[in-house]
Amino acid sequence: MARAFESKVVIVTGGGSGIGRITAHAFAREGAKVVVVDMATDTGEATAHAIKQAGGEAIFVRADVAKSADVEAMVKKTVQHYGRLDFAHNNAGIDGEFVTLVGCSEENWNHVIDVNLKSVWLGMKYEIPEMVKAGKGSIVNTASVAALVAFRTMGVYVASKHGVVWLTKTAALECSRKGIRVNAVCPGVIRTSMIDTFVGANAEVERAMVGLEPVGRMGTPEEVANAVLWLCSDAASFVTGIAMPVDGAMVAEGNAFPPMPE
Repeated sequence: MARAFESKVVIVTGGGSGIGRITAHAFAREGAKVVVVDMATDTGEATAHAIKQAGGEAIFVRADVAKSADVEAMVKKTVQHYGRLDFAHNNAGIDGEFVTLVGCSEENWNHVIDVNLKSVWLGMKYEIPEMVKAGKGSIVNTASVAALVAFRTMGVYVASKHGVVWLTKTAALECSRKGIRVNAVCPGVIRTSMIDTFVGANAEVERAMVGLEPVGRMGTPEEVANAVLWLCSDAASFVTGIAMPVDGAMVAEGNAFPPMPE
């Protein structure tokens, strides 16, 4: 049976862990050649190795996605190695410090904006021209439910992810006649290492995080990966410029959510 992305080439940033790692594996299972991008060489190489061990095709590229030279080199290496670029999942991100706007340092602000927002702009800046050459492509940027609502003590994160959504919409408009679709996914509370670090061994914080989700559980990286692959597929051929919640109805509940634990 033919796989959905046979012979296609995809870049996945933040591919060493969490949603990125699982999405990289999902693309590979559907036949895509995966370029795993991460700052952390050990985890990035581990993802690429695991894909190859499972019979897929992948390479690892180390890059700081907040640096123009690294992102340009990432795309160049992809095209040099595989000859094309069909899809990109601009996923790398950090949460930063949980502090009030008044308490936020300039260093924290700059770091979160660089990694979460500037990196998405840089990714698209260098990915789109390669897709234009092919006459077709799909980009999925990872935003967050924090791109759709606000949370106390997460001001810079909220700002960065709102920015991702509106960059996505702008790119979708600019690419609308070029055969390239650009969308965002907005995960809710997803069980990843980032969440595990935040929760630690604190059962109260764990309950609070689960309590944010009307469905009564955290989501899984696989559930986000499924959305990313669908957005890249021909099944979503008329879908562009959207911010898709993958959030267990968290945003639907709106103002009813309890405050985040401080």
